[in-house]
Amino acid sequence: MTRTHEKVSPLPAGKLEGASSSGYTRETAADGVEQAKKLFEGRWKLVILFHLFGGRVLRFSDLERAIPAISQKMLAQQLRQLQSDGLVHRTVHQQVPPKVEYALTEWGQALCPALDSMLTWLTSRPETEKQV
Repeated sequence: MTRTHEKVSPLPAGKLEGASSSGYTRETAADGVEQAKKLFEGRWKLVILFHLFGGRVLRFSDLERAIPAISQKMLAQQLRQLQSDGLVHRTVHQQVPPKVEYALTEWGQALCPALDSMLTWLTSRPETEKQV
């Protein structure tokens, strides 16, 4: 453990070390990032979300066609996780054959601007760094 020869005074009230204007500290921001990361764990969740943005309502088979590299088992698993996390809403229509539709919840749709900003940020990467 490092020590200092000078006595360090406590921070003034209301001034947390590393606190941003939004009230987050480094620690609380890191915890929030971990929580967000857990919501998107899995190879296909963000792809599924992108297909549902804009108020689109898609059936399971529509998502299968839109994401041809995903297996039925994985698609079902990822949709269940997104549903349990509150990002996707599943609607079952009582008919024969059964009809199941998926759409984003209001909270899931609120992700659109954040992910759009992430894509904008990615496209701003300098060409010299893209080759690395």
